[in-house]
Amino acid sequence: MKKILVTGSLGQIGSELVVHLRKQYGDTNIIASDVVKKDIPKVVDGGPFEILDVLDSKKTAQICENYGVNTIIHLAAILSGVAEKNPQLAYTINMTGLYNMLEISRERQYQLFVPSSIAAFGPDTPKALTPQDTLQRPTSMYGVTKVAGELLCDYYHKRFGLDTRGVRFPGLISYETLPGGGTTDYAVEIYYEALKKHAYTSFIKEGTLMDMMYLPDALNAITSLLEADPAKLKHRNAFNITAMSFDPKRLAEEIKKHIPDFVLTYDVDPIRQAIADSWPDSLDDSAAREEWGWKPLYTLETMTTDMLEKLAIKLQIPYTSAV
Repeated sequence: MKKILVTGSLGQIGSELVVHLRKQYGDTNIIASDVVKKDIPKVVDGGPFEILDVLDSKKTAQICENYGVNTIIHLAAILSGVAEKNPQLAYTINMTGLYNMLEISRERQYQLFVPSSIAAFGPDTPKALTPQDTLQRPTSMYGVTKVAGELLCDYYHKRFGLDTRGVRFPGLISYETLPGGGTTDYAVEIYYEALKKHAYTSFIKEGTLMDMMYLPDALNAITSLLEADPAKLKHRNAFNITAMSFDPKRLAEEIKKHIPDFVLTYDVDPIRQAIADSWPDSLDDSAAREEWGWKPLYTLETMTTDMLEKLAIKLQIPYTSAV
């Protein structure tokens, strides 16, 4: 049975992943952790929870020993938009935190899952159907740390036989937890504002295509890869995965089917726009499909229907779709 420590458990992915994992592996077998304790009862009260700074390798190792951990899912990181405002902090958290998890896992031969991101690509990367193996060279600090992380995980697998695994996440969309400073955040915020104000001002300009995914698909990707037959994993780390690609206008058009008077305007953030412009328009995820059976369930249409319905309940906003 897996005993999993999840770092960054109160972020956008972690807050839902912990619940997902506890359903699959049992409440007591998933140890949630984060640098602060927030009021998210389903995570902090639904099973073991520890306050943990990933820069503290001794405390991390002690928590692993106390709970008999054999797997680490390392989510704690500074995301793209915030990282550009404080690149020194981003480097410290993203690189030293990962190094600590790699060393702890190496010493104890744990399984280690580390997500990468489309931010690992750069402006010279092929934009359409970006290959699994291609030129990367990102121009953001977040992207630089993600490429370094991919290489480190590959190195620890090849050099020490460590069971490292990971995916390159596209932008993730969820009704449960607000995102934490990423370039794709507009694709979550737009649903909130559509329900609250029937209007949204995008910080990303029209025509900027980016890959996206509904969070339930992302959660299934993590558990599917964790359980995948290692003999079939040629890449192991940084698998391209995707579900859909759209720009703000296309997303707004889909929302308008449900809320006809919704209005989209633009006030472009040059920092996040520059990051978005350096990323791919779409990813080729054939390696993940071939090596461990990756297949998303949600489309833009089905995601939008579900997002608006679930978010309206959460926000207690009266809502009836026009569809």
